[in-house]
Amino acid sequence: MQIGQTTILDTFAEAFDMRYTRLVVTASEDYWLDIALREATGYSTSVIACDAETGVSQSIKPESTPDGRCGAALLMFGFSTAAIMKAVVGRVGQCIMTCPTTACFNGLSDAVETIPLGKHLRFFGDGYQKSKKISADRYWRIPVMDGEFLVEDQAGIAKGVAGGNIILQAESQATGLAAARRAAEAIRETPGVITPFPGGVVRSGSKVGSRYKGLKASTADAYCPTLRGRVESQLLTDAHCAYEIVIDGTDEPTVGQAMRIAIEAAAGEGVLAIGAGNYGGKLGKHHFHLRELLR
Repeated sequence: MQIGQTTILDTFAEAFDMRYTRLVVTASEDYWLDIALREATGYSTSVIACDAETGVSQSIKPESTPDGRCGAALLMFGFSTAAIMKAVVGRVGQCIMTCPTTACFNGLSDAVETIPLGKHLRFFGDGYQKSKKISADRYWRIPVMDGEFLVEDQAGIAKGVAGGNIILQAESQATGLAAARRAAEAIRETPGVITPFPGGVVRSGSKVGSRYKGLKASTADAYCPTLRGRVESQLLTDAHCAYEIVIDGTDEPTVGQAMRIAIEAAAGEGVLAIGAGNYGGKLGKHHFHLRELLR
């Protein structure tokens, strides 16, 4: 299958079940909102080493946020509810509550499973915190030095899918990076997904295991151009650069749609092939066959 000059390889991406939460963060202006979002999503590329995989799912207009201010939806993914709870309380407390003018709300109001959010953070108020219940939802007002930090008592948890991916091969680093940026920027317009790596692009893709004891993952040597001839390379003859786009999402169809969008955006002159990473279908139950996505 071809998209112009780009070959779509006959392979599939393998993704995993994960738990996730959706938080709506608001602020008085875009400047402070952007700062809070950058802080809250730092060091969260992969659960191989990070406490969660996080990212901004979408911007939300003031007329659609709980408090009528500018806002955005954050998605945070982890392997278990307990892992998500620890990551969420830490990141909201240290990165959002500390940022001027912010507030934080549950973005999964219909979730069956919940974790404590404001219920934990309220203790920072040292007894001066106040609660208010609106319908079935409880909110906490925690006194801070510019007024109050408003945070919802509970955050919803749902089942999601993490690890959807594409791997592009290009003639040069410049061509590959331009294609990867096109793909990552196109995905940003898709609600319900995040690309947790820097700028949505992975330069250090990994394989499972290592020759070094205790290391869970190591460099994807099959895609490293400097190792061509020393390992069983997956790179095409004229490919001198590869980049990966990793996608986490709320469900399988949403991840598949984002992968299709990424493939179509990345394909172009100098992009020789687009494939995907998998583990032979043995580890993740979600299999995204690239050619089927494009049909």
